[in-house]
Amino acid sequence: MDFLSQCTSGGCGAKIESRVLNQLLQHLPETPANERLLVGFEHADDAAVYQLTPEKALISTVVYQLTPEKALISTVDFFSPMVNDPLSFGKIAVANALSDVYAMGGTVLYALNLVCFPQKMSKEWLEQMLLGGSLKLKEAGALLAGGHSIYDHEPKYGLAVTGEVHPEKLWHNNTPQVGDVLILTKALGVGIIQAAVRGQLAKQTEQKIAQDSMERLNKYAAANARSYAVHACTDVTGFGLLIHAKEMADNQVTLLIDTEALPTITGALAYAAECLVTAAGQRNRQTIGTTIDYSKISMEMQELLFDPQTSGGLLISVAADEAAACLAAIQKEDPVAKIIGEVLPKEQQAVVLL
Repeated sequence: MDFLSQCTSGGCGAKIESRVLNQLLQHLPETPANERLLVGFEHADDAAVYQLTPEKALISTVVYQLTPEKALISTVDFFSPMVNDPLSFGKIAVANALSDVYAMGGTVLYALNLVCFPQKMSKEWLEQMLLGGSLKLKEAGALLAGGHSIYDHEPKYGLAVTGEVHPEKLWHNNTPQVGDVLILTKALGVGIIQAAVRGQLAKQTEQKIAQDSMERLNKYAAANARSYAVHACTDVTGFGLLIHAKEMADNQVTLLIDTEALPTITGALAYAAECLVTAAGQRNRQTIGTTIDYSKISMEMQELLFDPQTSGGLLISVAADEAAACLAAIQKEDPVAKIIGEVLPKEQQAVVLL
């Protein structure tokens, strides 16, 4: 028995598809209005934000304003393994969980471990998983404040994360401005590569590139973008680039994406051309349906657009006159980042593909 043998799905590909979640959320009681809750779940944003003071807010995939200067960000994320190395899985799970805070322009304060683990599995794997997580938290400069663990049929790991942000410096995922330029900070294709790994087809070099990408914190790209006129930002995860782009457009603008400019992990397009894809990617395709015309795009590129990204990069909408400088700053530490498109006035479709 190896680490992945008990897992029926893994990473952000294990997400319930967005169309199902939207249907379920419609039946929940309406959340009472609260002027300090700056971001809730009404716009599918990355975290909640609660204002603490006039200058600072907390981030939690919800943002709640505590004062005019401070808001809390609060978010939670966990999933089952997508790699066979428990140390790497721990790093990936933590990098993914912290990403929502970075996607909102915030700083991570502390986190709580969320752990599910089979009784029959080696406790050495559990130790390695937690070690990987703690190493990534240390890199992030965040405190591990505790956690909760249970026995389960499959291993699962993630975090409940608390961060902070100044309310006036908060990034939303649905506020791009016409004329903005779109930057993507990580290469696409980790879901397809992991499918190839499970099929014992992926090369070691391809596997390492994907693994390194998933372990990479979005901390650096976010920090390097903060000096520029960022109008919107989100992290690209289990719903794939196309759904996240559609959410960013939010029926207010249209995003133009040049598919030839997309950064891709070596081998991903070739495997997609061989129909080596993920179930989550097909769910994402069903969610998009006919709302976006991708008929002129090659089948392998379509799969890349739908591919679930575990611990994916940031999709940043930045003012055109600052885009080149912003990209250069990001590329100092994340050289794969690329300009992939622009924001247009609203057209019939939320996303137009070239």
